[in-house]
This record gives sequence, structure tokens and C-alpha cells, in this order.
Amino acid sequence: MSSPDQPLACFKAYDIRGKVPSELNEEMAVEIGKAYVAEIQPQGPVAVGRDIRATSEALASCLANGITQAGVDVVDIGLCGTEMIYFAASRPGMGGGVMVTASHNPIEYNGMKPVRAESRPIGTNSGLMAIERRVRQKDFADAATPGKITQRDVMDEYVQCLLGFVDVNALKPLKIVVNAGNGCAGPAVDALAKHLPFELIRVHHNPDGTFPNGIPNPLLPENRPATADVVVREKADLGVAWDGDFDRCFLFDEHGGFIEGYYIVGLLAERMIRMQPGAAIVHDPRMVWSTIDIVEGLGGRAIQSKTGHSFMKAKMREEDAAYGGEMSAHHYFRDFSFSDSGMIPWLLIASAMSESGKTLHQLVNERQAKFPCSGEINRRVSDPDALIAAIQEKYAPENPEIDTTDGISLNFPEWRFNLRKSNTEPILRLNVESRGDADLVKSKTDEILAILDS
Repeated sequence: MSSPDQPLACFKAYDIRGKVPSELNEEMAVEIGKAYVAEIQPQGPVAVGRDIRATSEALASCLANGITQAGVDVVDIGLCGTEMIYFAASRPGMGGGVMVTASHNPIEYNGMKPVRAESRPIGTNSGLMAIERRVRQKDFADAATPGKITQRDVMDEYVQCLLGFVDVNALKPLKIVVNAGNGCAGPAVDALAKHLPFELIRVHHNPDGTFPNGIPNPLLPENRPATADVVVREKADLGVAWDGDFDRCFLFDEHGGFIEGYYIVGLLAERMIRMQPGAAIVHDPRMVWSTIDIVEGLGGRAIQSKTGHSFMKAKMREEDAAYGGEMSAHHYFRDFSFSDSGMIPWLLIASAMSESGKTLHQLVNERQAKFPCSGEINRRVSDPDALIAAIQEKYAPENPEIDTTDGISLNFPEWRFNLRKSNTEPILRLNVESRGDADLVKSKTDEILAILDS
């Protein structure tokens, strides 16, 4: 039993995640629904959806019951991806939304991603910790008149919104490998496929909460061959793989090569500026030179934001940015309620390939050579702050330009790096890039890792 003074372990920096039932359970799901209503005060129905995990249906049902007991109507959109909740919550008259998902976490986990009306995020500093306090202290009440639950299928509306980002008539009949990882992406891909000229080769396509092929997390190198090998075998033009709730997609070129998310940010930034000349583009601080080079070269405005969806979305709204991208494969679009999508990016990349006649490898090869990078390297450490200070001290004599938007970024004439702490674990995350010198990236990466590993 939790104490009213002991913070609940399942409330994290950006969402709710925990082991079921020890950290998150059906009773708590009801209370979260009531606390959400008490804190957010939704002025309309709340959309509720769920992923394919074995515990998701029951948790979503209990969450919906909590919301209605607090006097607010629920629109149940059923099995879906997180971005479909973002889409539903942004519809006129809606009061907010909550997605029940644990995305790429281990099978014993589940969680929730809540948003306000217009799909505005709820994070640490924007209501999530207030909801946590209400759950912990039972600071909520039942309404005299409960709300109602109605079922609604939003798939067709959602698909039409996605198709608005590309000229379908200009798309070529590309052969594309799509790997849903037995998560929720499969039904959305099928709904899109009816409108597209692509030949789709489906891998691990059907939603299955037992995850017979492993938890869908293509960011892990050991999970990539499931997509890459099929691309090579089938001589496909492109490979796409999603995480469990498909708010992130990961791309493979025609050789089965995994494309670092940093370069996808640049490609999408270029695409959006060509569609909307002079547009503002928001990027995270981890790796930046290639994105800035592309955006400014096309007459756009490159704007840096702290990493994390609540920060990125707030900065995009502030700047009215057309697009925001994080190298972790979160891609945000103004015309998708400033929310992240795992479907829009691959459609835009396929559109760029169709119109340019270039392969994905050709589209990113120049960027990879011009701004080589290390990719993100994680190290579990005992004292993150002490190590950050030690590394800053080591390079101080070289007088680098220092940026502290997120962790520390040290910029030198020919190379730069960002070192930041995880929000939830004693882990440091390192990213290194250079101006055209891959050997320099390797040597400096090894140099910094030697300090972290010491």
C-alpha cells in the first residue's frame, strides 16, 4: 500500500510507466482517471486508447471508469497507436486524451500517456506531478452525475490526415518492408495501404501482446536484422520498423543499413521547408550541425530546444514551427497538432525518394560524410554530475563554446559533443559529431569514454 507522502514509482518525467501490478494496477488506473479529471478539468470528452499488451484492455477500462465516475464522458477508440490518441484529443470539442501503453518497455510493464485538449502535453512541470499527488493523497471526488463511455473508430479520419502530408499521385510504386513488431502499427499500415501505390512486405505484422518476436524496439541493434535482412532478401527500396505504440519509426536503406535518427531529422527538415518556405524547425541539442546547415541553407530558421516531448512541443508552439525532430526518432509536426508521429516520417521519406528518384542511401550519404557522428552511446555511472564536471574541466583549456540547454554541449571548431543525464536512471548519454572527419569522431569518442569508464 502506498503512503500519501511517498511518491508513486510509476510517475516518470514525461508519462506514467511501471510494473504491473506492483507499481501500476487496475485500482490505481481508476484513481488516475479521477485525478486526471480533478487536475485537468477537461471541457469535453476524453479520448482513451490502448496498445496490445495483455494488461492494457483492463487498465484502459478502469481508467475510463475513473474518468466517467468523476463526471466526464469518455470516447473509447480501442486498440490504437499513441499518435491516434493525439489525433483524437486534438479534434474540436474534445477535452483531452490518455493512451494506455508501455511502448518498448519489458513485457511486465504498462503505462499511460495523458494529454490535454488540443493534444497539449502533460509533463513534470505541466500537470503530471499534480496528478501524481492527487492519486497519492486521494484528492479527487466522484460526480453526482457520471459521464458516459462511447466507442468511436477514428482510423479513417486519422488516415486522411496522414495522407495530407504527401502528394499521393506523385508517389512511385516502391517496395517497402514494414515491421510492426507485433505492436499496434499493423492495422494503421493496412488502413494506409489502401491509398498508396507501394508494394508492402509485412513482417511481424499482427498485433500480439505476447510479443513472440520480442518487445518491438528497433533502436536496439540486436532487433534490427528482423527488418534489415528482409530488405536485402527482397531487394526492397526501404525498410520501416516501429516501436510498440508506433509513435517512433526507424528507417533502413536499400542495403539494409540502419539510418541514424539524426540524419532523418535533416531529411524531414528539408522536406518541410521545401513545402513551407522559410519555416521554423526545432531540433534537440544532442547533434545539431547537419540540421542547422540544411535549415539555414534553405532559408529556414533552426531553433534549439531541450530534449523531451513536452519541451519540444512547447518550443514549437512558441515559434509556430512546421517541424521538430529529435535524433531518438521522435518527429513532431505543426499540422498534426504539434504532436509526434511514427507514420508521417516514412511517408515523407518515401515521397522524397519518389520525387527525387534517389535512394535513401543517396539522400543521406552526403550528410553522413559531411557531418559524421558517433550515434548515442550510453554509460551507467555512479556519479553523473561528477563525471560531467570532470569532462568539462578537461576541455576547459581549449576554450570551447559551451551550451547548457540540455546537459553540456562543448563546441570546438572541427568537432563537438553533448553529454547529458538520463531523466530516470544513473546513465550518461554521449553524442559526438565533426565537420567531415570520421576519424576525429572516433578518437574523441574514445577519449571521452575513457574518462567515463574510469
